[in-house]
Amino acid sequence: MKLIIAIVNNDDAHFVNTGLTSEGFQITKVSSTGGFLLNGNSTFFVGVDDNRVNRALEIIKAHSKKRVKSIPSASMQMGAAGSVAPINADVCVGGATVFILDVEKFMHF
Repeated sequence: MKLIIAIVNNDDAHFVNTGLTSEGFQITKVSSTGGFLLNGNSTFFVGVDDNRVNRALEIIKAHSKKRVKSIPSASMQMGAAGSVAPINADVCVGGATVFILDVEKFMHF
């Protein structure tokens, strides 16, 4: 048995949740916050039999889309006539960060 921990952007969390539960995976979803952009995420905990790990990963990957987001940069650029204009930086957000752990023991009360 494995424990999948998947950190997913909130924009994709509903689709990951629906995809996993529709195929019978039992999940626990916890709200979390990313460190770099402080964006909202959802962290999924999924206990999976070894033979279903690949299917769970396929679902997570299919519903976790990377996208480019333009954010204001801390640096400023001098514009016309000495005016200051913010510089935007494009960063990649979304996708999923996934950890797969061996489960030594599983109990359900």
